[in-house]
Amino acid sequence: MSDANTAPLESPAPLQDDNQLMQERRDKLKALRQAQAQGKGPAFPNDFKPTDHAAKLFAAHEAQSPEALMEQGTQAKVAGRMMLKRVMGKASFCTLQDSTGRIQVYIKRDDVGEDIYNAFKHWDLGDIVAAEGLVFKTKTGEL
Repeated sequence: MSDANTAPLESPAPLQDDNQLMQERRDKLKALRQAQAQGKGPAFPNDFKPTDHAAKLFAAHEAQSPEALMEQGTQAKVAGRMMLKRVMGKASFCTLQDSTGRIQVYIKRDDVGEDIYNAFKHWDLGDIVAAEGLVFKTKTGEL
């Protein structure tokens, strides 16, 4: 049964080719291995030992003023899956999720160095990331 007024079915938008995704992942792994060969550290280091968790840091410091936090100079070591990434000029933010919750990490190019900052720009959401540094509050009051 045919109707001359019926529009032909449009094919759905093509899905991203799985082979393309796999090639992108292979290219990233190749770049990591090349960096390792140039002495820029192992592709997947496993020697970082976090000493803090998001929930513990929030419980201990959320009620404190930004000034009090800066005076204390509390250092923290956290690790988790990168859930959010905002890359800006010379500084960026990412949100890490560990087994207890989420915490924001601030990355400043001048503090971590050009090589690490450029590497950070290429990390993907879902990557396991470790960070060490000073606990502070942003201008918006986020820990």
